[in-house]
Amino acid sequence: MDIPFRKMHGAGNDFIVVDDREGRFPLDRTDWLQAVAHRRFGVGSDGFLLVQPPTEPGADVRMRFINPDGGEVDMCGNGARCLARFAHDLGAAPARLTLQTPAGPVGAEVRGDQVRLAMTEPRDWRLGRTLRLDDGTALAYDFVNSGVEHVVVAVDDLDAVDLARLGPAIRYHADFAPRGTNANVVQITGPDALRIRTYERGVEDETLACGTGMVAAGLLAYRTGRVSGHPVRITCASGTVLEVDFEEADDTLRHPTLYGPAVYVFDGALQAPG
Repeated sequence: MDIPFRKMHGAGNDFIVVDDREGRFPLDRTDWLQAVAHRRFGVGSDGFLLVQPPTEPGADVRMRFINPDGGEVDMCGNGARCLARFAHDLGAAPARLTLQTPAGPVGAEVRGDQVRLAMTEPRDWRLGRTLRLDDGTALAYDFVNSGVEHVVVAVDDLDAVDLARLGPAIRYHADFAPRGTNANVVQITGPDALRIRTYERGVEDETLACGTGMVAAGLLAYRTGRVSGHPVRITCASGTVLEVDFEEADDTLRHPTLYGPAVYVFDGALQAPG
């Protein structure tokens, strides 16, 4: 049996997207998922997106996001934007739709190849914290769960950061056990702008973009006073600029949104595992 798919990307964050409304995708075959996601021996992707029928009232479709390591994740901002466009173009959902995710219902609006995503409410704010790394370094950071867990570290020179070393040191730190965290470094570039690099949990590498990471970075930059205006314009490692916006209420930030491209790359078919 062949499994049709569409390759998509959101700001360079790339995905294998599948219409799984019949529920036949082999989620239990971790070895096969890892092989397909491999960038040299497979299709290559930052994860798998599945469109499934909703199981909760009010949702148009159910989103499942599977990391390249085979583990399922609660939320992916760029993935959700890609899935929203794909589901709408399939005829499975209207242009204004609600996605069912493990992180809660997520609203989206499809505008051609641009998608605005209403993210889940931020929680577990940790501002002005210090992380003691194994080499003795004291690292200043902020943290928020923007659908999944994110550490954000502000730096003066983004390009000088050795994220291949720093990313795992943060991601696997005992302070974030047992789930671990995603690790982001940001450089402020204007009163409403910043650049970001992200080491993603589950991918276990730096990615060209991370939607929940950009949302976390925008929220934390504004709340800590590093930027003063919004929407916050965020340039990710691919060079794409996305917008993070939010509402201010009761000394916190609520109703964040992520706006940017959801791009079709090519269609193909996967050979199902034997």
